[in-house]
Amino acid sequence: MNNHTGHDHAGHASHAGHAGHAGHGARPGGLSVSENGYTLELDATILTAGVQPVTFRVLGPDGRPVTEFTPEHEKELHFIAVRRDTAGFQHVHPVRDEKGTWSVDLALEPGDWRFFADVHPAGHDGTMTLGIDAAVAGPYDPRPLPEATGTARTGAYTVALDGALVPGEASELTLTVSRDGRPVTDLQPYLAAYGHLVALRVGDLGYLHVHPEGEPGDGTTAPGPEIAFMATAPTAGTYRLYLDFQHDDVVRTAEFTVRTATAAPKAAPEHASHHHGHHGHH
Repeated sequence: MNNHTGHDHAGHASHAGHAGHAGHGARPGGLSVSENGYTLELDATILTAGVQPVTFRVLGPDGRPVTEFTPEHEKELHFIAVRRDTAGFQHVHPVRDEKGTWSVDLALEPGDWRFFADVHPAGHDGTMTLGIDAAVAGPYDPRPLPEATGTARTGAYTVALDGALVPGEASELTLTVSRDGRPVTDLQPYLAAYGHLVALRVGDLGYLHVHPEGEPGDGTTAPGPEIAFMATAPTAGTYRLYLDFQHDDVVRTAEFTVRTATAAPKAAPEHASHHHGHHGHH
């Protein structure tokens, strides 16, 4: 079941395998609180609204907190928080004490939340994503899923998305960053890349690993305006994409709703895959 095999090397190459393993019926990560003997344990699963400290541990097969991890994308652990209606996305990096307890502050609105811990325990053969639910008390105002559009705005920045998610097949997604209508050509490295992309399947929040094409300092990857990723949708459906990028020393997040395209013959033009069952949608 595990689609995170063979990742015992650090850095970007570690994510290259995720796209290849995610297709052909393999499940995305984050759907289980326990995998391969490792379990995500929250100190509290009922939280109050506002900026709150969240503490947790990753328990190993021996039942004890794991204290040794292989860093991936410059961090021992990546923590993703998102409300079940896909609002409130946060990608944060908790601090671990010597006993294996992690702590981080999250900005929480009332509702049902899903927390993901993306980790590579030392001695394990690769990265895994564990997921757990938490409830935030208070009046819940669920938001409808944002419309699928090719652009996202965050402050003065606009990010354009080009490419399609194809079920069971790796495809390239290109995100182009502009500010006040001008291309941004001086993106700053963030987590050893010019952008970090998380994709979640709407309906169960299955977590997809997406890896960037190239990396800062490799001599070929430009610091914008384009950031390219390879991604594989495990199934047809709707996905939420969250792009973190850093510019002027601030990390910003652009959000997209994406519906999968129909797999097309390799030689077909890019948009040929859209004519099946999409009559009159232009």
